[in-house]
Amino acid sequence: MKFLDHLEEWIIAFLMGAATLVTFVAVLHRYASGLDVIPGLQDWLITLNTSWAQEITIYMFVWMAKFGAAYGVRTGIHVGVDVLINKLNTPWRNKFIVIGLMCGALFTGIVGTLGFNFVRDLSHTTSSSEVLELPMWMVYSAVPLGSYLMCFRFLQVAWRFIKTGDLPKHDHAHVEGIENEDIEGSKA
Repeated sequence: MKFLDHLEEWIIAFLMGAATLVTFVAVLHRYASGLDVIPGLQDWLITLNTSWAQEITIYMFVWMAKFGAAYGVRTGIHVGVDVLINKLNTPWRNKFIVIGLMCGALFTGIVGTLGFNFVRDLSHTTSSSEVLELPMWMVYSAVPLGSYLMCFRFLQVAWRFIKTGDLPKHDHAHVEGIENEDIEGSKA
């Protein structure tokens, strides 16, 4: 289950790397197609079709956004308005935090279910993307998958909060895998 702890990072990193590579290849192709330095290269490059690059990159960014929201819930960086809740005394504050987390889980569960039904209905059609001709149900699968993962993360945070009283806090100065070292001690 350790893999599930960082599922969002793996998905986002893969999609970001793939989108960067696809964009790089498309831009390189665009500019190299205008060069007539090497005989025959320009003619060959013009025959290659990279019009699909923009479409697939857009789809990858949509998927990144859905899984990025789940990452935000898990790490405590998702948008939340808790100014008034933090002013309450501890028992009331804790109750409202649990209610808020459960409302988040309920909302994302509903969105996931509506998305699932939409994708299921779409899978019985011939609807496909314009350039890649991907079945649109594959493209829209980001909605139920990302929403259900976000729902799971809300429930996970709520469970941890109920058991420990701790909410995830994102430390912008911390880099995963790099331990804090005493800088003065390492100079000696």
